[in-house]
Amino acid sequence: QVQLVESGGGLVQAGGSLRLSCAASGGTLSTYNAGWFRQALGKEREFVAAISWGGSSISYGDSVKGRFTISRDNAKNLVYLQMNSLKPEDTAVYYCNAGGRITQATPGDLWGQGTQVTVSS
Repeated sequence: QVQLVESGGGLVQAGGSLRLSCAASGGTLSTYNAGWFRQALGKEREFVAAISWGGSSISYGDSVKGRFTISRDNAKNLVYLQMNSLKPEDTAVYYCNAGGRITQATPGDLWGQGTQVTVSS
């Protein structure tokens, strides 16, 4: 069973950048579509970004378009989320997700434990 582990979260000032990584253990991530979701305290889970298994298809949630970039390195079994121009409203726990087609309504079956991102104003 593939397990996902996120890293790279932390505290950053508004306007700053962070890069999240998602590593897979117990199997290969390269055969899965992958994505990122986030959940702020007291709010519903929100779709952030998704990338197909080969990297040819990418989608973003409206609130992060133009600021976040999802990518993957299948040779290293990693998926990344580069987050630029961060805003306080980006503060949330960010979750790596993998599985079939990933959308806001249909996340994949595999989830990481989450990593906290806090953006100060």
